[in-house]
Amino acid sequence: MERKKLYRIVFVGVLAAMVYVVTLFRFPLLGSKVHFANAVCLLAGMLLGPVFGGVAAGLGSAIYDAFAGYDVLNVLITFVSKFAMAYVCGLIVRKGNGKQRDYTLIGSIAGALTYVALYMLKTAVYGAIAGNVWGPVASKFPASIINAGAAIVAAPLFFHAVLPALKAGGIWEEIKE
Repeated sequence: MERKKLYRIVFVGVLAAMVYVVTLFRFPLLGSKVHFANAVCLLAGMLLGPVFGGVAAGLGSAIYDAFAGYDVLNVLITFVSKFAMAYVCGLIVRKGNGKQRDYTLIGSIAGALTYVALYMLKTAVYGAIAGNVWGPVASKFPASIINAGAAIVAAPLFFHAVLPALKAGGIWEEIKE
C-alpha cells in the first residue's frame, strides 16, 4: 500500500476515535446536549481534507450513535450530516492553500453552519412526523448554536496547535490532500 494512503487511513481511524470519545463527554443544555465533538469533526476536515476528513467525522459520530442504541436511519443521518460538516470545512481550508489562518476560520464557520442546518432539518422533519415541527426545533436550536460557536473557536486553535508538530515530523506532507 502506498505510504500516503496508509497515513491517511490511520489518521481517519485516529480522528474517528477522537470524535467518538469526545462525544462521550457532553452535558445537557436547553433540551439538547453540548459537547466538543463538532470541533474534532471540523479538525478532521482541516487535517485530512474534505473526503477523508468527512469519513473520519461521519464514522466517529455514527459509531457513537450506533453504540448509543439509535436506529439505523439515525446512524446514517448522523454519518451524512457530520461528513458534510467536515467536507465543507475541508474544502474551504484546502482552497486557502497557504493562507490557512484565514481559511480555517471561514471553513469552521461554513462547516459548523452546514451541520446546524442539516440537524435542524432532521429535527423539523422528525417533528413534523410527530405533529409538532417548531417545538423540537426551538428546543434544540440554542444548544446547536452553542456547539457551533464552540467548534468555530476551538477547531482552528486545535489545528494551528498540532500543525507545527505534524510538519516537523513529516506527517503533514503524508496526510494532506
